[in-house]
Amino acid sequence: MAEKDKVYKCLNPQGIQETIDLFPLAPRLDTIDGKEIWISECGEPDVNIALEKRLKSDYPDVDWKVKKTYQTNAIQLTEEEMKTADAVIQSVAW
Repeated sequence: MAEKDKVYKCLNPQGIQETIDLFPLAPRLDTIDGKEIWISECGEPDVNIALEKRLKSDYPDVDWKVKKTYQTNAIQLTEEEMKTADAVIQSVAW
């Protein structure tokens, strides 16, 4: 094989960007009193205990719901939970 016949193959160092779906931000709530707010946690256990206690004590009129997992992937709320939720606090900790 002659020097000029060599073919080099390489990958783009930037990688291949996959397309993602974009969604606009949800409108802000005028008040959180009487609302249903989900706290969805994933990652290290017990990292957000202080935050959860503080939110519940500072905002007792809010219907707080908590969903936890200690795996690497985030928890998805079910369709029914998404329909009834007024807001979600998603936290990820390693």
